[in-house]
Amino acid sequence: MNSELLATVLFLAFVALTLVITFRASRQNKTAADFYAGGRSFSGAQNGLAIGGDYMSAASFLGIAGIIALSGYDGFLYSIGFLVAWLVALLLVAELMRNSGKFTMADVLAFRMSPRPVRTAAGVSTITVSIFYLLAQMVGAGALVGLLLGVTSPAGKAWTIVGVGALMIVYVVFGGMKGTTWVQIVKAVLLMGGAALITVLVLAHYGFNLSSLLGEAASQSGKGDNFLIPGLKYGTEAQGLAGKIDLISLGLALVLGTAGLPHILIRFYTVPTAKDARKSVLWGIGIIGTFYLLTLVLGFGAAALVGSKAIAAADAAGNTAAPLLAKAIGETFLGDVGGTILLALIGAVAFATILAVVAGLTLASSSSFAHDLYAHVFKRGTATEREEVLVARVSAFVIGAVSIGLGILAQGQNVAFLVALAFAVAASGNLPAILYSLFWKRFNTAGAVSAIYGGLVSALVLVIFSPVVSGGPTSLFKTADFAWFPLSNPGIISIPLGFLCGWLGTVLSKEYNAAKYAEIEVRSLTGVGAEQATKH
Repeated sequence: MNSELLATVLFLAFVALTLVITFRASRQNKTAADFYAGGRSFSGAQNGLAIGGDYMSAASFLGIAGIIALSGYDGFLYSIGFLVAWLVALLLVAELMRNSGKFTMADVLAFRMSPRPVRTAAGVSTITVSIFYLLAQMVGAGALVGLLLGVTSPAGKAWTIVGVGALMIVYVVFGGMKGTTWVQIVKAVLLMGGAALITVLVLAHYGFNLSSLLGEAASQSGKGDNFLIPGLKYGTEAQGLAGKIDLISLGLALVLGTAGLPHILIRFYTVPTAKDARKSVLWGIGIIGTFYLLTLVLGFGAAALVGSKAIAAADAAGNTAAPLLAKAIGETFLGDVGGTILLALIGAVAFATILAVVAGLTLASSSSFAHDLYAHVFKRGTATEREEVLVARVSAFVIGAVSIGLGILAQGQNVAFLVALAFAVAASGNLPAILYSLFWKRFNTAGAVSAIYGGLVSALVLVIFSPVVSGGPTSLFKTADFAWFPLSNPGIISIPLGFLCGWLGTVLSKEYNAAKYAEIEVRSLTGVGAEQATKH
């Protein structure tokens, strides 16, 4: 039985299981709270698993393993950044967001400000960040299916991306938050199981001796001992100072981005109490922390057993390192059949990962469009719950279609790198507005709108004129060159700009409502009043 057939069978089994879950959940979607927040019926542990499922994306699994396998130590920085970011989310945002909001990030901002301009800005920002992130997952899907099913033509990969897009639209339109959360939970368990199995096999192969694994990885990488020290990807002599600044920029974006990601923020609304919100983040950190330690072994294991050259030959950006490692380690222990089975298993798990994450992202952006833009901006609060949910379902179709189109265009980029861009946009636009709103008494409407648009526009402009889009071998437009910004990640400039715009907008405006700030301060710290807010 060949790996293509087996992978297809396993993947179809997962799709069938999740579709059953989705349609069962759809029967319970009676109100807007059911559709957006799963009826707030999930326990801390369940939500923690779902947060893990939402966060451990194709970028984490395929992209980080690939970057470590190709760039060694410098690739491991992605693992560290993604993990440390959770502490920012836990300490600054999780509990306060759960207490202050209702369904979306904009609920927190609109509470003490003029709702329409703030909701418009937050809706635009949420949809932009989600589409950037969706792009990364779509590219991962194309690369993965190319490897598993032997599809190498761009047209074949494009059809794969269309298929993934269609499935995610079904999950969101029918399942809402309940269906999507259960898909995340199933996927988190599968991904942890698959990654742990391969990690144990790789360590067993090297007698559980990390030194011999790293030594073999360095010799097979073709880069010798340089593979295990900083400077292969960032800060090389050719890049000079710009490379070092790029590394700091990447770190800033990764660490601060999580607390501004819309699909992570709406996860905190699915639990009944603030205590459960805290508990779910602790569960999430446990699962995610373990997973990122495993990516270290997956990345260096792929370099040691498959070799950096072979990985780059299969996919220049390294996105197929983990599945190739599964095949190699399976063959080592169980012969050809074992290699085929493990490759199929990891391929199916990675595909499941992509489907679960795109469902969460599409839900975040479509609910923001329906709840913030349609219900509160266009309809000025007069829309019924039924109309709102209908609009959320229609916008899921539109957002799905846009991300399919962009995903087809962006093939060939490393997925972890694309996600780092989404993090930079989230940290520049969303995070300043959220932190100022929760912690700064003087903050007002002009400040919120300035922070979101200032951070968002500066991040987008810098990305457009960076080597990511033009002027390099891995750029989006390889033949054109209009890059004047030297850094690949805009975080180091756009994040401070977002905070600066928020401060400037606030001090230049005379609006100030002390009573509303006092109310949100009490609500965010205690949860008093939040239950009433969720009922109307």
